[in-house]
Amino acid sequence: TSSHTRVGILNNPSSKIKEDNTAIARAILAAFLTQNNSNLKSFLSKLSKEETAKSLAAGTKITKFLLPGMDDATFEKKYNTLGLDVIKTHQMFCQEVLKLLPGQMAVISNGR
Repeated sequence: TSSHTRVGILNNPSSKIKEDNTAIARAILAAFLTQNNSNLKSFLSKLSKEETAKSLAAGTKITKFLLPGMDDATFEKKYNTLGLDVIKTHQMFCQEVLKLLPGQMAVISNGR
């Protein structure tokens, strides 16, 4: 609700990290790196729906969920080249530094 709010995402998966079970996480990261704020917000809202997760699990390509106005080519390139190492790094940070259990969620705030 504020233009002064920043959001970041760290992945802390509970299962083994593989290409087929990280589609949403990789899409979120690729969107953060390639899209403007308004497109990012709309895309994240779409990705957070349960029917989107079910559709991706059933084999639907992530490109089906891209929205008008998104920089499709840049997103696709980043999504397709984003390795699993970044998600593994997130997982390690969550578990080693933040002391979260695998899959455990948390909200971290550094407000004024």
